[in-house]
Amino acid sequence: MANNQVQDFDWNNNQTSKKNKFGAGYSADEKAKLAALYEGTLSEVKETQVVTGTVVSITDRDVVVNIGFKSDGLIPLSEFRDYTDLKIGEVIDVYVENKENLLGQLVLSRKKAKVVKAWENIEAALQNDTVIEGIVKRRTKGGLIVDIYGIEAFLPGSQIDVKPIRDFDIFVGKKMEVKVVKINYANDNVVVSHKVLIEKDLEAQKAEILSNLEKGQVLEGVIKNMTNFGVFIDLGGVDGLLHITDISWGRINHPEEKLRLDQRVRVVVLDFDEEKKRISLGMKQLEPHPWDTLAEEIQVGSPVTGKIVNVADYGAFLEIKQGVEGLIHVSEMSWSQHLRNPQDFIKIGDELKAVVLTLDREERKMSLGLKQLTSDPWTRPDLKERYSIGSKHTGIVRNLTNFGLFLELEEGIDGLVHISDLSWTKKIKHPSEFIKISEKLDVQVLELDVDQRRLALGHKQLEENPWDTFETIFTVGSAHKGTVISKNEKGALLELPYGIEGFATTKHLSKEDGNKAEVGETLDFKVLEFSKEDKRIILSHTNTFKETKENTTHHSAKEEKQEDSSKSTLGELDALAQLKQEMTKAE
Repeated sequence: MANNQVQDFDWNNNQTSKKNKFGAGYSADEKAKLAALYEGTLSEVKETQVVTGTVVSITDRDVVVNIGFKSDGLIPLSEFRDYTDLKIGEVIDVYVENKENLLGQLVLSRKKAKVVKAWENIEAALQNDTVIEGIVKRRTKGGLIVDIYGIEAFLPGSQIDVKPIRDFDIFVGKKMEVKVVKINYANDNVVVSHKVLIEKDLEAQKAEILSNLEKGQVLEGVIKNMTNFGVFIDLGGVDGLLHITDISWGRINHPEEKLRLDQRVRVVVLDFDEEKKRISLGMKQLEPHPWDTLAEEIQVGSPVTGKIVNVADYGAFLEIKQGVEGLIHVSEMSWSQHLRNPQDFIKIGDELKAVVLTLDREERKMSLGLKQLTSDPWTRPDLKERYSIGSKHTGIVRNLTNFGLFLELEEGIDGLVHISDLSWTKKIKHPSEFIKISEKLDVQVLELDVDQRRLALGHKQLEENPWDTFETIFTVGSAHKGTVISKNEKGALLELPYGIEGFATTKHLSKEDGNKAEVGETLDFKVLEFSKEDKRIILSHTNTFKETKENTTHHSAKEEKQEDSSKSTLGELDALAQLKQEMTKAE
């Protein structure tokens, strides 16, 4: 009954008491004015818009904010965790997510309002080149993450300072002024720089330093970077290069051998380019040149001691004191003539003794020798007796040539073994067919010339000449087994008994079946020619069967002739007998 009464209630029913009627006592104009005033108290808001609101109440879960709309909005209390002392009546920025959700409520967000506002501030900072104060949150690969307006921005390591930073962790948790240098809207990335702020301050210092810079001026600076070719020194706003060759009078391989990062050093200005702002610095120039302090006792022939600081293809450099080096040429390292690569003989860091061969103090050049510490083996008094003709020795093959090989009998004493003196029996085209470099070889001295430093050696002379014996074996016309080793257009090389070789021309390689003897075949050969002086044997396979045929044919022809002769004789006798009988009858 009560529900029906409520449903049937009519606010505009004329029977309702005028006193209780809604809007009773107001005329139509007055109602319009009141409606206009009411509408004026409400704000027109749009979704995805940032507006200002006032906190009207705070519950356990939400914060109620009035933005002047027809209803208040709710923001989760969790979005105010960074707000330490939130009070009713405080004015805050909020983001309108939904003017009316399914429950008819206005949905707001303080978190999204901060993001939108932050991006607006970041864009304005980029356009206006504004300095922003941020907090370094953490280290990341290649730089730092800086919080600006609640947005995480990337600060590359190269943009932290004008000098290289090796420890990024010292900046974490600290405030830092930066400038926005790039915004990537596609990925919502922001890149900032602290270096640009420092560079601006340094520009004025650079201009002042460059304006007062002069060659020969001595300055102090701090090493800010180190490379293989030198170090960069901060002179107070402007950098200068100290090349590795200007660090020390001595030879160094890397600046770290003498210097370290962040070290304060004194340098002298060697040269500068005001336009390119390049400054060349020197450190060794602040000290006297070591050649100027070289002891007068050091002269040609003086023994010196030092350390090898460099090895090249042509020799090695011995540092006898810092900044004073002498060249030991490869030819002055050993009396041996076969030292080709100094690195096989000397290494960097070796401490050696040497003898001064040449010295030029004005040109600051010095040549040294190692072999002079020992006597020349060719000048030894017992040399002729030691290497007398016919004496036997063992040496090491050091070099091979087309005409023979060089054998080192001892350091500095080499001898030549001619290719013809390697073997009595083998025909050697190149010594590499007989022996290899570094192998040992037994020899006999054939000739010695001390003045010309020449020594002729032979290997085959260690054995008797077998050709004296071969002369009695390989007589002309004798037959022997031979194997075809190789062939060419002229003929074939044959391997004969006793390890010697012979030769057969092409026409003498024909076999009885008309074919030619091939490589690898073993056949009978007859000696056509033998020369002990030239060590040459000429043979023929064809003659082994050709001569037999000729002999057989000749013998058969002789027998037939004899038979014919005997037949004629008998015939003639018969004819005479018959003639005799006929003559008798006639008588």
